[in-house]
Amino acid sequence: MDKIAPKKQHFETLIQMMSALPDEQSAIDHFTAIRWKHGAFCPTCGNSKIYHFSDQRTHKCGDCRKRFSIKVGTIFVDSKIGLRQWMMAVWLITSHKKGIASTQLAKDIGVTQKTAWFMLHRLRYAAQTKSFNRPLQESIEADETFIGGKKKNKHAWQRTGEKQGGAGETVVLGMLERDGELRTGTARNLSARNIQGAVRANVERGSLILADEHSSFQGLARNFIHHTVNHSAGEYVRKFYTNGIASGWALFKRQIVGTHHYLSPKHLSRYLGEMTWRFNLRGIGEGDRVNALLDQAPGRLTYKELIA
Repeated sequence: MDKIAPKKQHFETLIQMMSALPDEQSAIDHFTAIRWKHGAFCPTCGNSKIYHFSDQRTHKCGDCRKRFSIKVGTIFVDSKIGLRQWMMAVWLITSHKKGIASTQLAKDIGVTQKTAWFMLHRLRYAAQTKSFNRPLQESIEADETFIGGKKKNKHAWQRTGEKQGGAGETVVLGMLERDGELRTGTARNLSARNIQGAVRANVERGSLILADEHSSFQGLARNFIHHTVNHSAGEYVRKFYTNGIASGWALFKRQIVGTHHYLSPKHLSRYLGEMTWRFNLRGIGEGDRVNALLDQAPGRLTYKELIA
């Protein structure tokens, strides 16, 4: 049976969103408008001939005949939490520069800490599905740092000759396009092969790479214009600096210390993905970020996969 497609709504504040979505059905309709912006489809076979039931929540594929809800095929599948509560969580994780702790989210939306922790990891998983795949161009600041361990506040350039972190430390690399997007990721160690491989995978050939004097960056001149910023000598020349990416690492470390207190190395990449996603969408409004993350909801992260 035919159904009039709901319209996606836009919000500027949290109170405005909750007023516009006063009940669960309105939240379902909003998510439906985002997920099916190009028309209804079956999450199993992709067929576009869909029948809609009168309860406004159940749909049936005209081809494979399977019944499903709008949550099937997304991070919300099998969740007992309503979409209205989920949207509160989406607002909170996307609007706070330093994220939100599971303990705080649990209090804010009325769930257990365990449930809030799982919800936040599902949202981080969704944020990681956003493909910031465009090669970075022109002037790129590259910087590595260590997360965890006793030396967590040191940049790699402050540890002469070290190729990997100490116990509990993880190497992370960031590349920031001036006035553009950020790329981040973890690395097994600080070998030139790992670091330069990540740079080549994310930056357009011929771009200017601004990096510190760590030996891992030596050799980039074969594919890029490489300028070494000598921090140890106090070099902060105009245009030749890495202050932007360094500020990004400072923000991420404040998120760890002030919000989460500790991050397991196993989950570090998802926290990096969350921070990177927020940074790259910093130029749009709060409500638009909510809708952007809802648009990335396809996919699934099970609790078993999370704790494996």
